[in-house]
Amino acid sequence: MKKNGLFPYLLIGVGLYFLLREWKIPILTDFYSWPTLLIIVGVAFLIHSFSTKEYKNIFPGVLLFGIGIHFHGLKYYSFWIDHWAMFTLIIGIAFLVQAWKSKKGFVPAIVLLLISFMAIFMENKPEWFGWVNTIMNWLFQSWPILLIFGGIYMLVKKK
Repeated sequence: MKKNGLFPYLLIGVGLYFLLREWKIPILTDFYSWPTLLIIVGVAFLIHSFSTKEYKNIFPGVLLFGIGIHFHGLKYYSFWIDHWAMFTLIIGIAFLVQAWKSKKGFVPAIVLLLISFMAIFMENKPEWFGWVNTIMNWLFQSWPILLIFGGIYMLVKKK
């Protein structure tokens, strides 16, 4: 089988998205949004990764797919959990799926999943767990600054 890059899968997915959007199929009108594009890009990463057996794209695929599903869930389901730990849960699942194929990265996956489950499902959290909420709240308020510093670091870092 010829190994194609990721780009053809992205073209097919985005093309289908805009074609269905043009056709205005009534049952799909709720899905013409940016979270759907995240899901499509995530699925393209996953299809490419599994079809070419190049598993380096599993992590971004699961991450984008999970974030897209999360934002759809927030918009359309009243029972969906709106908590910072959903993001650590998605990242933990991405690490877990990546580790499943690469046999590396199980420790960060388990740590992130445990933190997520504790933050979401434990009603009486231990006192020492309060620092996690403080840090996560700060990150959610300061993430643009982190992006700026990350970009500056990438520009000045030696190759």
